[in-house]
Amino acid sequence: MSLSENPFPNDADRSAIWTMLVPRDIAAYVAADWSMVKDDFVADDFLGINGNRNDNPDGWTISFPTLADYRDEWLRQAHEGQAQSYAEDVEAGIHRATSLTAIEITGTRAIAHKKFNGEIKLSDGGTDRLNWQTLYFCRKVEGQWKLTGFVGYLPYPMGKSS
Repeated sequence: MSLSENPFPNDADRSAIWTMLVPRDIAAYVAADWSMVKDDFVADDFLGINGNRNDNPDGWTISFPTLADYRDEWLRQAHEGQAQSYAEDVEAGIHRATSLTAIEITGTRAIAHKKFNGEIKLSDGGTDRLNWQTLYFCRKVEGQWKLTGFVGYLPYPMGKSS
């Protein structure tokens, strides 16, 4: 069961991509359990670009030249999140802040536009602000949608570098 509604209930391809990038990714991240998402990638065809919260591509870097590099950073961030003291359900908060309603598919390739814009309440009275966007690149492999890379940590909306 997902904590957010699939915007593509009548489109099997977009629904599969959404399910991979929203409920499964969020649940795995909150649990800091890479095994839940490891099969969602094409390991030998992976490249992760870090937008460094900059809307100018000149400031983007190849921070994740391999899936192992991305996995290590993903796990680091997930464990950092687990160490945070939240005043509300963090999984529900991430769902509330996440939007994935635009997926372009051409043949066996797709681009999914995932946006984060929201806050999760912290136990100390503060908030954890989620505000960036990521473009995920997907390829259909043996009937399953898989991730081949992304350009992430981009400002949301664009035009507001921080």
